[in-house]
Amino acid sequence: MSCLNFLLQSEKSCREGMLRRSYCTYLQRSCYDFSPKSTIIFGTSFPRLTISRDNKIPLSIYSARYFHATSFNHAVIPFLLADVGEGITECEVIQWFVKPGDQINEFDKLCEVQSDKASVEISSRYTGTVVKMHYTIGEMAKVGKPIVDIESPDTASESSSSEERTQTPSSSSPESLNPSKDISFISQNHEVTLATPAVRRLARENAIDISKIQGTGKSGRVSKEDVLNYVTKGNPPFVSNTTTTAAKDEIVKLSSLQKSMFKTMTRSLQIPHFGYSDEYCMDNIIEFRNIINEKFLKNNRDEFPFKKISFMPFLIKTFSAALLDFPILNATLVDAEDVNTAKLRYRSRHNIGIAMDTPSGLLVPNIKDVQQKSILDIARELYRLHEAGKRNAITSADLKDGTITLSNIGIVGGEYLSPVVVWSELCLGAIGKIHRLPRFEVVKDERSGRIREKVVAKNLVKISFCADHRVIDGATVARFSESWRNLIENPVFLSSRMK
Repeated sequence: MSCLNFLLQSEKSCREGMLRRSYCTYLQRSCYDFSPKSTIIFGTSFPRLTISRDNKIPLSIYSARYFHATSFNHAVIPFLLADVGEGITECEVIQWFVKPGDQINEFDKLCEVQSDKASVEISSRYTGTVVKMHYTIGEMAKVGKPIVDIESPDTASESSSSEERTQTPSSSSPESLNPSKDISFISQNHEVTLATPAVRRLARENAIDISKIQGTGKSGRVSKEDVLNYVTKGNPPFVSNTTTTAAKDEIVKLSSLQKSMFKTMTRSLQIPHFGYSDEYCMDNIIEFRNIINEKFLKNNRDEFPFKKISFMPFLIKTFSAALLDFPILNATLVDAEDVNTAKLRYRSRHNIGIAMDTPSGLLVPNIKDVQQKSILDIARELYRLHEAGKRNAITSADLKDGTITLSNIGIVGGEYLSPVVVWSELCLGAIGKIHRLPRFEVVKDERSGRIREKVVAKNLVKISFCADHRVIDGATVARFSESWRNLIENPVFLSSRMK
């Protein structure tokens, strides 16, 4: 019998009734051979079907369930949240880029999720229509579980097998299909507003519909200043149907970053800390920096993404150079649960972490292999991390494998800090704000030759340390501080440590 006659006979059998659904689905996928002796395998749950030479279908494949002969052109695919690495099992949904009913293409952005380490934008692997969003903004999405359902015309074959394993509800709850529930994501007109999580939180705290704010950032992104300006102009707050007349206390779940900090700092409480502070003179570093900015970078503007460099590249490089004589500060404890098994692992790489205040909260990315980088190399990497931090785009690779940390509290305005050592490191330093203060200086009188004291103005900065007292003593930190101070106050000595 020809292929056409075989298909006509199959269609007739279906209309007369009762061909098992799995067999008909298999026919629609055209996964069979038309040869007289061909066989069709349905898998482990169905017996092998042999088509005889007279091409009659055995009665054993019929059932009591009617089958509609129209082929399935669309399939609802549950889009699973992929593994984001680092053993992370859940992520917080912080932004949706789509809503139910939207037409999407492959590689279009679906949502942005945030783990303990960084935020990640999730892109679609299918072309189709968004049917259901399984999570609202602020909820924790489980890795490996559906995050959104997509109706796709191109994946019917892929969904037919998964349909037998998991039945997808035909309708969604009102809450899951209500994209206007979070006013900071989609307005009542279903318009997406670009804003960072911190800005959206600020808008919610002021009961403002963020979609009514005209963003001044890139691509119309709403900034913190836009929200504050909107409030100061006396615009009325957004009033929802659930607004109450009296202010009430609010209980809010910890964000992903707050949970990460909670776990890390709780573990750090097991470490006996001690602190140490000192004062460094920055006059020579300031002069050194001015020479590089005015005489080198000014004449080589096309080679670097920045016009000037800050003090941090100099401090980071001198910090690394001083570490060469004190490798224990760059080490880590292994098997520290028991004193009989505890060991020190000395690390040759200087992956110096830099504490950053990002829109999502505190992050500590690190600059890899500082001991092998020049000051300008460090400045380039620092610039990249700062720009990524502004966009909440710091990757997990930037956050891994740190060996020691510096915190520049001076950019906020503080002078002293009592930092907390994390469990994977043994020492942490904090840099305060630079102040120009009077200090006594011993000088030799040019006329009389006598030694006398005079008051001079100096640019001074306070440096604070915190170390793990289980394996590091105060004398070690004090000697390291003197070595670092010597390199900062005499930058010419830095050349002697270059390789």
